[in-house]
Amino acid sequence: MRIWSVHPKYLDTKGLVALWRETILAKHVLEGRTKGYRNHPQLIRFKQSDHPLDRINQYLATVYEEATRRGYTFDKEKIDWNFSSSLMKVTSGQLQYEKEHLLRKLNVRDPQRSDLVKAISKIDPHPMFKVVKGGIEAWEII
Repeated sequence: MRIWSVHPKYLDTKGLVALWRETILAKHVLEGRTKGYRNHPQLIRFKQSDHPLDRINQYLATVYEEATRRGYTFDKEKIDWNFSSSLMKVTSGQLQYEKEHLLRKLNVRDPQRSDLVKAISKIDPHPMFKVVKGGIEAWEII
C-alpha cells in the first residue's frame, strides 16, 4: 500500500489506478470494514489526524478529480463527500523520497513521464498536505 504525499498528477495510469484502489482499502480499514492492513505504516498519519475518515475522503476526492481530468471513470460513490477539509503536514524530505521512489517506478513503466518528473525541481504535494522542513517521515519504510 502506498498513499502518496506527492500530487497524483505525477502518477502514470497504473500508479493512479493503484492509488485509488489502495486508498479505498485504507478507507475501509479506517471504517473498521476489514481486518487486514490495520497497522499499515501508510495509515499512521491519517489515524493521527483530527478526523481520519474526513482526511481519507478528502485525499480520495483529489485522486478522483485527477482521474476525471484524465478521462477515467472512477466510482464517485466510494467517497463520502460530506468531509470537512483540513491541511495535514508532510516533510520536505518525505516529498523528495517519494519523488525518487516514483521515478524508479516511472523509469520502468513510463519513461516519458519519468523525464517530465525528473525535470521538476520542486514537486507539488497532494493539495491536502502542507510542506514543512524535515527528513523522511518516521512512518516511512525504507
